[in-house]
Amino acid sequence: MANSSARERKTCVHKEERGWPRYSFGNRCKIPLVSTGPELVPPAEKPERNWLPLILAAAVVLLVAAVAILSLEHGRNHGSNAVSVTPLGAPLDPYATSLALTRLAMSESGNLAGGKVTYLDGQIANSGARTVTSVTVQVLFRSYAHEVAQNETQHLKLIRVREPYIDVEPLSAAPLKPGDQHDFRLIFDAVSPDWDGALPEIRILRVETK
Repeated sequence: MANSSARERKTCVHKEERGWPRYSFGNRCKIPLVSTGPELVPPAEKPERNWLPLILAAAVVLLVAAVAILSLEHGRNHGSNAVSVTPLGAPLDPYATSLALTRLAMSESGNLAGGKVTYLDGQIANSGARTVTSVTVQVLFRSYAHEVAQNETQHLKLIRVREPYIDVEPLSAAPLKPGDQHDFRLIFDAVSPDWDGALPEIRILRVETK
């Protein structure tokens, strides 16, 4: 019996020397506790991502890009409109008698700068024997006193498409063959406040043919 107690004490001392956690029972032997491992904690739920700010930012970027593209397109289409002012007594081109300008109508619209753009639409018909590749016209806006309030010279441009918006192109891109007719548009970024509102006079100054 004494030997058994000695063995128990020896075993207990041996385990204590290892530094194990101990728990005492009635026989004075301290038994190491069994570790159950790390406590399992359920992972925190990730908050749902709010996509609204990204969607709004993307919409703003697309809007700015669209405005920039329209501005560049406006400048590309209208940049070559203005030509040096021609004297009122400048002679007409000999081929002008073969080109009829009809169905004239005017309209207005706002531009990106908050101003107003004026349009003069019409139809040109070629009754001559040549193919027309370019037409330069002089447009005279008159005042109520029938004096010239604005004298502007432009290259005539044809209406390429009407939907989703009206787009124009130079006559050289679609030459006017004998017997052909086509809608055209003249664009004025500003019109004199002295203009009487009547249809302006259009004079054909130069015609290029082939």
